[in-house]
Amino acid sequence: MRFILPLFLATACQGWSPSLHLPRSLSRTTALQSSANDVNVVLRPSEDPEAFDSFRIGSARVHRYIRDSLGSEEDAKYVMWYHGRPANFDEEKELPPLTTGRIGRATSNNGLHWKKTTEGSLAEDVPDVTLGLNKESWWGFDTAHVGLGQVLLPMSTPAVMTEGGVYLMYYMGGSYDETPVASYLKDVPESSASAKIKGMKLKIGVALSQDGITWGRVEGDDPSGACMAPYEKSDPNMKYIARMRDDDDSILNIEEELYCGWPEVAVQIIDEKASQKVAGKTPPAFFMYYSTMTKDTKEKCIACAVSADGFRWLKRGVVVRPDESGLDEAGCARSNVIKKAAYNEETGVWTDEKGFIMYYEGVSKEDNKHRVMAAESDDGRTWKKLGVAFDVGGDSTWDCEGVGSPHVLRLDDGSLRMYYTGQSADGSTAIGVAKCAPEDHVGGWTREQAQFTFA
Repeated sequence: MRFILPLFLATACQGWSPSLHLPRSLSRTTALQSSANDVNVVLRPSEDPEAFDSFRIGSARVHRYIRDSLGSEEDAKYVMWYHGRPANFDEEKELPPLTTGRIGRATSNNGLHWKKTTEGSLAEDVPDVTLGLNKESWWGFDTAHVGLGQVLLPMSTPAVMTEGGVYLMYYMGGSYDETPVASYLKDVPESSASAKIKGMKLKIGVALSQDGITWGRVEGDDPSGACMAPYEKSDPNMKYIARMRDDDDSILNIEEELYCGWPEVAVQIIDEKASQKVAGKTPPAFFMYYSTMTKDTKEKCIACAVSADGFRWLKRGVVVRPDESGLDEAGCARSNVIKKAAYNEETGVWTDEKGFIMYYEGVSKEDNKHRVMAAESDDGRTWKKLGVAFDVGGDSTWDCEGVGSPHVLRLDDGSLRMYYTGQSADGSTAIGVAKCAPEDHVGGWTREQAQFTFA
């Protein structure tokens, strides 16, 4: 049955292999066209209607590299991965109205002025992407659309690139399998009680790359090839979850889930000799925070999973859920987690401290807008909310209808820079930047000027 997605489903979508083949790559670079009016916009949809990102873009993830610890800003290189879709991507209107589609890449010398570098694999389904739709496995979870979660280079620090590192890309995908629209809504109009949607049962996958350009999918344990799938008690492949115990050997109570998307993965360096073992176990090295919707309550939450190697994951349940009142009452999703750190002004060096900061997307019931919220944790599992970190723009601005999908970098001058997705009143999206001092990271972000105009 053909189904034209109704407006009410957009609310449900908010929240906004070991075999490995690395085929050869191709490249083509295009300059970014920008408007002088939106001074903190750094990336927009392509003007070429044939480009993979000509309609909407989102979920920027940025790495800043220098080749050694003595390098300066002049030696730095920035790389951005993001996802997007063209206007003709879902002509039948069967998929969720998201910015997901395929994943691309851009580069910059200063993190503010970007060039889209349409380098990718000849094995992908279109030529201008780094990760496209899965056309080799018809049964795969990522055949209809894919979206970016996080890119890691675990053998390097956030600022210094080491030779021979391997990139890990965590992404989500949807297939053409149908699920009932009623599954995602508390109140379903009678006229849509039997409606179906494709690509909404998101699952998470992982891909590997030696250069950050050409990627090979790693087949996960789920029959669809995913490394993380929504928990269903009726799924015979998930019976073990009901018997799982936590890292401290306590009994877990994992809620059933409707989708798993927008994976954020944080790495915790474990010193085997100095680590505090719990119940005789070394703490997990990888934490995944993913967006989900609980089956029973229809809450949009952030759940956690842990892993020793970054490939096989164990669910640990919901860690951030909406407040009964507040600006995330309608849902929590799309997070970025970084280590707490202190900046030494004399040496110009950041030093990691105990604990984590999470920036996540909160949805308000009052105005239905998305904002960047903050929370903190000592252990990565128990989170204390801190409030709104970064708010929507003023009336008629390019990001007046929502800001989200945050990604935060530490800079050499002791400040923090946030890349985020903004949405305007007409529904168009772009990537913008904001900046703050570390002590002002809750409520102190200001939009950073990335473009210049002359009167």
